[in-house]
Amino acid sequence: MTEFSLIETLRYEPDDGFVRLRLHLARLKRSARRLGFSGADRAQAELQKAVEGATVPLRIRLTLDRHGAIAVTTAAFTPLAADTVWRVRLAETRLSSEDKLLRVKTTRRDVYEAARAEYPASEVDEVLLLNEKGEVCEGTITSIFLDDGSGTLKTPPIACGLLAGVLRTELICQRQARVARLSPDDLARGQLYVGNSLRGLIRAKLGV
Repeated sequence: MTEFSLIETLRYEPDDGFVRLRLHLARLKRSARRLGFSGADRAQAELQKAVEGATVPLRIRLTLDRHGAIAVTTAAFTPLAADTVWRVRLAETRLSSEDKLLRVKTTRRDVYEAARAEYPASEVDEVLLLNEKGEVCEGTITSIFLDDGSGTLKTPPIACGLLAGVLRTELICQRQARVARLSPDDLARGQLYVGNSLRGLIRAKLGV
């Protein structure tokens, strides 16, 4: 159960600092408490150290293992164009709504990698997963949002078996999104979006 690390992926902007830092740190600390990992209180200092002198946008990856060791890596980050539309498909691989670890962001990624491997990278930008009941859960690296014309985005509840994404949390707190169980058929009844804290909301088109 503990042969994995907790992980947070953040965006850093030279003028604004870390995007959604408070929510990332809160999720990391909450997950560390739940799993008995130490060291989460040092995460912010390690992040700040990693971006000293940075003058360009960065993608920051922080991991925390069960022994309290923190590792931070950085890479240049280029935002997507505003008119980007990602091609997405549904996976045959299923998530289990009973797997509580799906609610925690970790390096335990086998099920997501299996789903992503179902399609060539040249054909899709993201793959969406259902649970054992056929309910929509999440993408391999994104949360799922549906604009059905009601004025508020719909996003699957954590109980379906998915990660509490940082962008998802922010949109719910801002009342721009609300939780609702979604079926694959629902995704064709509005504008689909996927998104994460690194890239924000991305318009998506579901292929068949």
